Amino acid sequence: MVGKPTTTATPSFPDILDVIIVGAGPCGLAVAARLREETPSAMFTDDEHQRYHWINKHSGRMALVQAHQGKLKGVKADKWQRYDSRRGSSSTSSSSYSSASASSPPSLSSSVSSDQEISMEEGDDSDGISTLVLDSSGDQWMERWNKAFRTLEIEQLRSPMFFHVDPRDRDGMLAYTQESSREKDLWEISGCVGKELSKHKKKKQRSRAQAVGEVEIDERDRKDYFSPSTGLFADYCGSIVSRYGLDSPEMIRNCEVNDICYDYHPELSPSEKIFTVTTADGTRFYSRVVVLAIGPGRTKILPFKLSGDEEQGACHSTEIRTFPSPNVKVKIKQRQETNVVVVGGGLSSAQVVDMAIRRGVTKVWFLMRSDFKVKHFDLALNWMGKFKNFEKAAFWSADTDEERLEMIKAARNGGSITPRYQKILKQHMACHRLSIHPRTVICGREYCASSRTWRLTTDPPIPDLPRIDYIYFATGMQADVNELPLLRRMNHDYPIETKQGLPCITDDLMWQSHVPLFLTGRLGSLRLGPGAANLEGARLGAERIAWAMDEVLGRKGSEETGSERSKQCFCGLGNRYAELADVDG
Repeated sequence: MVGKPTTTATPSFPDILDVIIVGAGPCGLAVAARLREETPSAMFTDDEHQRYHWINKHSGRMALVQAHQGKLKGVKADKWQRYDSRRGSSSTSSSSYSSASASSPPSLSSSVSSDQEISMEEGDDSDGISTLVLDSSGDQWMERWNKAFRTLEIEQLRSPMFFHVDPRDRDGMLAYTQESSREKDLWEISGCVGKELSKHKKKKQRSRAQAVGEVEIDERDRKDYFSPSTGLFADYCGSIVSRYGLDSPEMIRNCEVNDICYDYHPELSPSEKIFTVTTADGTRFYSRVVVLAIGPGRTKILPFKLSGDEEQGACHSTEIRTFPSPNVKVKIKQRQETNVVVVGGGLSSAQVVDMAIRRGVTKVWFLMRSDFKVKHFDLALNWMGKFKNFEKAAFWSADTDEERLEMIKAARNGGSITPRYQKILKQHMACHRLSIHPRTVICGREYCASSRTWRLTTDPPIPDLPRIDYIYFATGMQADVNELPLLRRMNHDYPIETKQGLPCITDDLMWQSHVPLFLTGRLGSLRLGPGAANLEGARLGAERIAWAMDEVLGRKGSEETGSERSKQCFCGLGNRYAELADVDG
C-alpha cells in the first residue's frame, strides 16, 4: 500500500516514509515502477519472465505433481480450483473462465497485468515500501511532459521503441502496440538501419570492388527503429501506472520542493539520520530515502537576460502558454505582416518554427549558434546500435570524470534535428516562409514597448532583417546542482565535487556513500552515460537505484513464508540450496 506522511489533515499517514520521489516525469515513473517489479528485464530473460509470471499467477491454486499414495507407478495433479472458488464462490461463468485459463499458460503481457491486479487489490505493495511523489506540475504522472507535447503540438517521439520506462520488458512498448493493434501509430525511422541500398547500387559497388563500411545497426533490429506517436506512448505509460498500482489517490502531491535536509530528528529519529523535505507552503515530509528525478533541470539557458519590458516580447520555449503570442495573434487576424525569430539548434526549435508557420506567421527567422545538424537521435548511432556495449564499457572504465564529460559532449554533439523535420523546414524555405541562419548570434537588440517589436543586430549581419514581433528561445535547460534551490542545504552540509554542474555521485547514483539521496536523469550523466537525459537513461537509472535501495532500506528476506520461498526456488530465484537447511537430517 502507498504510505502517507502524518499531518494534521491526514493522520493516517506514517511518520516516516521509506521513499520520497521528487518529480513525476519519466524518471520518477521509472523509479516507482521498478521498485514494484520483482523480475526486471535487466536480470531476467523473456522465457524466465513467462515462467515466473505463470507460476506466480497459479501459486497456491494447484499442486504441480502429487504422488499417488506413495506409489512410484505414476503421478497425478490435483484438480485446479479457481481463486474465487477457494474463497467460497461457485459461479458457473467463472468456472468456464478457469478451465480456459488452465488449458494454456498465459502470454507474458497478459500474465503481467493479471497477477499485478490481483496483488494490488489485496494490498501487496512491493515489499511494503511506502512511497510519496512530489511534483510541482500537478498530481498526475507525466503531467509536465504531456503538457509540453500538447503545447508544441508534437505528434511523435524521437526515441526508438526500446526507449521507455517499463522495467519488466525491453520490448514492452512493441508488444503493447501489437496487442492493442496500433501499428498505425508507429513512424518508421528510415535511414538508420543498414545501408538501404538498391540492388543496382549494391551490384555497382561490388563491381568497383569497394569495401562496404560496417553498419551501426543490423537489419534484424529494424522492428525496434520505429518511433511511437505521442498518444501511444502516453497510453503505454498509463498501462504501466495501472499495472503497478501507481494510480492510488494522493500518491502524487502537487507541491514545489524548496529544501531537502538529511539529519537526525529529535522526535521521529533521534538515532538515525532521515530526510526532511520541505515544500513551498511549509509542509514537511520525512523519509529514509529521497530520489531526485527532476528531468533536464530548472535553469533556462538564454543568450542574454531579459528585462521587464523585454519579457513582453520574448520567452523560453518551456514558458509557452499560448501560441502564438497575443500581439502576433492580433496581427495575424488583421492580416498584417508578422516576423518571428526562433533561437536554437535542436528539435524543439524546429518544432516551434513549424508550428509558427502553420499558425499563420508570415516569416520565421531561424538563428543557430552552431551548424545545422541532422541526426535521427540526439545520440550518435554507435551508442544505440550493436557497438553500444563497447562505447558504454569505454565510458564506465574511464579514469576521470573529466574524461567522461568529454565523451558525453562528443556523443551528443549539441542540438540536432531529425531528417523528418529537415524535410519540413526545406518545404517552408521553398515557400519563402523560413530563413535559416547557422553560426549566427544576436549581438545587439532594442525593444520598443509601444509597438511591441524588436530591432535586432546579428553576427554575421542578416541583410534586410525587418522588425521582429516576437522571439522564442528554444535553447534548452541547464542541470546544475550548485544552482538548484532545493539542494542548497545538501551542498552545504554534504559538499560533493561537480563537473560543469553535473554531480560526481557514486556508482549507485547516491549523493554520497552514506547519504541515500539518489539522482537520476541528466543529473546522473557522469555515471549513466550520454543517454542519461533520455528515456533510456530513466530506465537505467531506475535499475541502479533499485539495486541500492535493497541495501539502504534493509529489506528482510526472513519474513517470507515457506510457500513463497518454494515458489522463488521453482522459478530460479534466490538460493535453491537454502531450502535444504529446513530439511531434518
